[in-house]
Amino acid sequence: QVQLVESGGGLVQPGGSLRLSCAASGFTLDSKDIGWFRQAPGKEREQVSCISRRDNSASYADSVKGRFTISRDNAENTLYLQMNRLNPKNTAVYFCAAGVGPDGDYTRAAVYPYWGQGTQVTVSS
Repeated sequence: QVQLVESGGGLVQPGGSLRLSCAASGFTLDSKDIGWFRQAPGKEREQVSCISRRDNSASYADSVKGRFTISRDNAENTLYLQMNRLNPKNTAVYFCAAGVGPDGDYTRAAVYPYWGQGTQVTVSS
């Protein structure tokens, strides 16, 4: 049974940092496309960052490039998202997801069938 459990969210001041974790069970992380998505109130779920199972390449949303870093610890079967220089626009519920995207498509939420419960990130002074 595939299970994803996020942790690490919280309240942080603008300019601060957080590291999100996603503990996976029921499969090995390197066997699937994996990633982080977020959803703010009244908005659609959007990609933050994903890793392709095909070549381990990472994709980032333009708004987080240079500030967020996705990584994977295969030994711990855990996915991470290091978030630096946070701003209020980054406030959202962050979800990790896993799946097998067709034809190398691994950045759209629609191709991911497995999701965690989400962790709230609030950036506010």
